[in-house]
Amino acid sequence: MKRNSRLSLALHTLGHMAGDPDRVRTSADIAAHAGTNPVVVRRVLGRLREAGLVTSEKGHAGGWRLARPPQQITLADIYLALDERLVDAREETGHSDCALEHALQHKVALVLEEIETLLTRRLSEMTIADLGDPGA
Repeated sequence: MKRNSRLSLALHTLGHMAGDPDRVRTSADIAAHAGTNPVVVRRVLGRLREAGLVTSEKGHAGGWRLARPPQQITLADIYLALDERLVDAREETGHSDCALEHALQHKVALVLEEIETLLTRRLSEMTIADLGDPGA
């Protein structure tokens, strides 16, 4: 699922957090483990914090931890919190006057909306606890 690096980072990070939910993790530790920059980690986890999925604590012993048990955080919660879509169903607004092109764009947008709905529904059936943490 490398197509969306923020989603991959969020799933990877929360999957590890699920393995040891009481452990506080710093942005630097998460970034080193995920091979990215701590600023990227803070941006992604900041969105998850706004959605109530993680909490952050400032200070010397501060860091990130899950806001609720891993069994209560679905993959859909994470996906929707990031407000990004793997399938973009918005219709393109071209400058064409072609009725066929408009009809085609509309039909394709409907199919993409259906795919997005099915994806979200399927993600809602899995929690981060289901991911496991083979190498915490």
